[in-house]
Amino acid sequence: MSNHKPVVIGVAGGTGSGKTSITRSISQRFADKTILVIEQDYYYKDQSHLPFEERLRTNYDHPLAFDNDLLIQHVNDLLNHKSIEKPVYDYALHTRSNETVEVEPKDVIILEGILILEDPRLLELMDIKVFVDTDADVRIIRRLLRDIKERGRTIDSVIDQYINVVRPMHLQFVEPTKRYADIIIPEGGQNHVAIDIMATKIQTILNRKAI
Repeated sequence: MSNHKPVVIGVAGGTGSGKTSITRSISQRFADKTILVIEQDYYYKDQSHLPFEERLRTNYDHPLAFDNDLLIQHVNDLLNHKSIEKPVYDYALHTRSNETVEVEPKDVIILEGILILEDPRLLELMDIKVFVDTDADVRIIRRLLRDIKERGRTIDSVIDQYINVVRPMHLQFVEPTKRYADIIIPEGGQNHVAIDIMATKIQTILNRKAI
């Protein structure tokens, strides 16, 4: 970790757009000590004060679901070369876990999440803003496969949630943040040219800071 201010990159896009694939591909181009990934999903609000039945009704695709105050505080700490205690979210209990993960600052911080470009305070901290723009039919198929395989969901429950929550929230909150992006990447992790360009841009900034 150098003494220079870390580079902050925001990677947004709808569910199943390929944000994680893009982030992973970029990270693999650099040494482990260079890039830190902070997922917005870790910063869902603590709901321990609510009854479990009420927690079940949480809309995780709405901006109010996120504790951006804590995320912003943590990004500022990392920018000042301080380590943070990153929260852990317990999806079974629908609230924040008592556990945290200690995270050390690195030269590049990638903030990844569906609404990472939604908060103006976060935008001000970013050097590069990316929106991963993937067709809705591809995104729903990816989400369907993920939720069935990894989260034990039924096809009906995934489709019902997508139609009633995910899609309207995407149109209302996620899609409009595309206007703030410096770079729009179509088709997510399959776009190797865009990933090459991003990696080159990051290296250029790092080289500039090293001088």
